[in-house]
Amino acid sequence: MPDQPDQSDQPGSPRIEVPGPRRVFANRTLNLRAIQAIGYDMDYTLVHYRVDTWEERAYARLQALLAGDGWPVGGLEFDAGSVIRGLIVDAELGNIVKANRFGYVVRAAHGTRMMEFDEQRSVYLHTPVDLADPRFIFVNTLFSLSETCLYSQLVDLYDDGRLPLINGYEDLFRRVRRRFDEAHVEGTLKAEIVAEPGRFIELDPEAPLALLDQKRAGKRLMLISNAEWTYAREIMRFAFDPFLEPPATWTDLFELVIVGARKPDFFSRQLPLFRIVDPELGLLAPAPGALPGPGAYLGGDATLVEGYLGLSGSQILYVGDHVFADVRMSKASLRWRTALILRELEAELEAIDALAPTEDELARLMAAKEGLERRQRSARLELQRERQAYGERSGSTPAQIEAELEELRARSESLDARIGPLARASAEAFNERWGTPLRAGYDISHLARQIERSADIYTSRVSNLLYATPFAYLRAKRGSMPHD
Repeated sequence: MPDQPDQSDQPGSPRIEVPGPRRVFANRTLNLRAIQAIGYDMDYTLVHYRVDTWEERAYARLQALLAGDGWPVGGLEFDAGSVIRGLIVDAELGNIVKANRFGYVVRAAHGTRMMEFDEQRSVYLHTPVDLADPRFIFVNTLFSLSETCLYSQLVDLYDDGRLPLINGYEDLFRRVRRRFDEAHVEGTLKAEIVAEPGRFIELDPEAPLALLDQKRAGKRLMLISNAEWTYAREIMRFAFDPFLEPPATWTDLFELVIVGARKPDFFSRQLPLFRIVDPELGLLAPAPGALPGPGAYLGGDATLVEGYLGLSGSQILYVGDHVFADVRMSKASLRWRTALILRELEAELEAIDALAPTEDELARLMAAKEGLERRQRSARLELQRERQAYGERSGSTPAQIEAELEELRARSESLDARIGPLARASAEAFNERWGTPLRAGYDISHLARQIERSADIYTSRVSNLLYATPFAYLRAKRGSMPHD
């Protein structure tokens, strides 16, 4: 992934150095001054939830639906540390895996049991992850953590013979996914949040000011969310209105508010549009043809938005948290510029900073190990030439060379004993089972590769754009290869 661009100025007026975890990172250079309109997703983009609280309730609701079907799930509990965003469900084998950018599996679990290296290698030696294959399901949003956690636990039940009506791991996943979708579509979970928003929502007082800066700088702002109107209205009121100067409300920030957007179809299909004619009651009226003007709408599609704005392609930036439904589809279908909100980025960067001394020591020891390996291979070649009497030779006897090789092996084993614990500590940063979302061993993860391909910029929260200002020129790092 690229280095961070220089943003050593502000939030607001004072010149303050931007904390590392709050920076905006560029995969492709983006001049915010050239952006004329910005669209925002809502959930986990403009509004952040307390992940463990939300996912525990989503898990409980999914568990209740399955219990109603007669499944023996009563003793199961949500394990927040068992999964992270960026993992891949292998529904054919009942496995959860983490892959690097090339799709090669670096960690795997069958159900809840982490697989040993030899078992993992045997299963995936000739089977890289390919997201075009329906057996692989990408965990690309925080909303999927509860589903993935429960699926892994149900694999254990299936293996124990406690789900006799299930026909394989794929059938198990399809049934869980169907109930998961129902749990999110029905109103039970959202009613809980609306009733107690402070329990679920992590307020960010800086987010409204970031959007106000953009609006006053001439950007045309839009909210484009899959949420229904009544839910979006209450959540945005709670998260934004306390931080705006009365009589302004959250709706004053946006020229267009589009709910029920049905992303990703919103970016690739023509869909019917309705105007919200009574914001309090949520009453609708058909709006055939073009968008008639500013206001709140349900449905519609991106081509209607472009026609109304008189803008297209790289003039529009879309900001969301879903790698596929938000950034990949808006870029692939419309060539909009894209920004991904990756809430976990702050914790990952903090974990990396905390491990800096460990990483420095690990790098020093690895350099020493590589030096020993160079000497070992030279000595092996020297021994081969002495024994077979050919080529340029050193004059040392085979016994002398063998003694040197033995000493080098002993030193290398001693280094390995010191490297092992440091490498494990580095690999387990952020999450003991899976490590950090964006790294997979010494390579970047499959999630990081998706972000690299689809998101022009990425950051941990919308309010980080406050530090960048609406006038930032966000430069990507020069591309590199190992020889650079």
